[in-house]
Amino acid sequence: MSRAQDVLEQAATTAQQFRTFDQDQTDDIVRAVYLRALDRRVELAKMAQEETGIGVWQHKVIKNVIAAQLVYEHIKNQRTVGVIAEDDPAGIVEVAWPVGPILVYIPVTNPTSTTIFKILISMKTRNPLIISPHQAARRCIIAAAETLYEAALDAGAPEHCIQWLNKPSPETLDEIMNDRRLALILATGTNSLVNKAQRSGSPTIGVGPGNVPVYIGATADVPFAVESIIESKLLDNGSICASEQAVVVKLEEADQVIEEFERHGGYFLSPDEIEKVGRIAYDRERRIMSATVVGQSAQRIAESAGIEVPEGTVLLLARLEGVGPDYPLSAEILAPILAFYVEEDFDGSIRRCTEVTGFGGAGHTAVVYSNNDERIEYFSQVINAGRILVNMPSTQGALGGIYNSLDPSFTLSCGSDGGNITMDNITTRHLLNTHRITRRRPNPRWMRFDKDDYLNQSIPAEEIERQYNQNF
Repeated sequence: MSRAQDVLEQAATTAQQFRTFDQDQTDDIVRAVYLRALDRRVELAKMAQEETGIGVWQHKVIKNVIAAQLVYEHIKNQRTVGVIAEDDPAGIVEVAWPVGPILVYIPVTNPTSTTIFKILISMKTRNPLIISPHQAARRCIIAAAETLYEAALDAGAPEHCIQWLNKPSPETLDEIMNDRRLALILATGTNSLVNKAQRSGSPTIGVGPGNVPVYIGATADVPFAVESIIESKLLDNGSICASEQAVVVKLEEADQVIEEFERHGGYFLSPDEIEKVGRIAYDRERRIMSATVVGQSAQRIAESAGIEVPEGTVLLLARLEGVGPDYPLSAEILAPILAFYVEEDFDGSIRRCTEVTGFGGAGHTAVVYSNNDERIEYFSQVINAGRILVNMPSTQGALGGIYNSLDPSFTLSCGSDGGNITMDNITTRHLLNTHRITRRRPNPRWMRFDKDDYLNQSIPAEEIERQYNQNF
């Protein structure tokens, strides 16, 4: 038996066992996993930073805490076993049912936090996991999976509820993805990875890229806005896909915004420096960010580009005139780099934000700093983003549960324009099939209706409608 077949057979057997667990047994497992993740938050964060060379280990601790504590607090009281909702007037009862074995991809940018998150929501919904780690973060992802698996077993979980693929070949992954025993794929990673999962024929929940625009309006508190942007963009050196990518301001506010960024360690690149940073940050042939800058500090990126920046520089800003492949820094760059646009008026600013989301960020996230409700409403109606964040840091806001009541999640889907099936922050409800028990109405509508009327072509639609409304 191949490795793929062995893993799938174990997952399928475990899925059957897991379906016999009640809510209390399930919740005991989830709590044990959460506590173990919280206990290992620092160790796993350090391991992730050392292995990948991405980000800041102290910030990875924060991400591990979000994935463990915030997610647990959000899901701990949810009903995920048996009857989960009853609508007596409608005569409908909803019953939760696990989807079955899930293949999950874990990215290099958020390796341990995404592992914690996906294990928690899968255990809560009684779905066995097969983990495919990014090979540049394999050691820390497997370490996280192993320790949480041990915690789950200690709490009574069935054997093989969490499995992982050490060094999966493309053939092994194809075999798993195309097997009918696999119920779902949770694909977090590059566009090519998500597209491959979607082409497998197995149900797939994927994510899209996040080219996040930020509009600072005329009524915004500019110092507050700039501080919030920096707080977000510097979290783990900007390695989360929800981090800001472009700041858009009107001409009359531009000087104040520039001054605030410079006061907080922002450095505005010259045209020549923009060209140099663009060459190392963006792969023009493949039209994607360069992996060499992901999660690196502003100082290190500047050094790699061969430019000198002042001591204390934490953020590189590039004033651009356009969006697209000819402007490499207008793309999603998961690093402390921001595109910066100055527009003549509000309409021009909105058009620019639209261009940014259209260049590899459709359906993801957009931010508006404003105290004008009409402007905020208009922004939300015209910008194609599943998460419209008002006056808050983009990274923390999009992840949910901190600055707002969005579902805490490390899988942020982007809707149809982003190539995804939903725009939600993925959570437990996406890993359940809902069985609906519906009882026969005492007076069925169809039996009270004169079906012959439909057969009579001479009766106009308005008369059919009148009779229907009269009867019901």
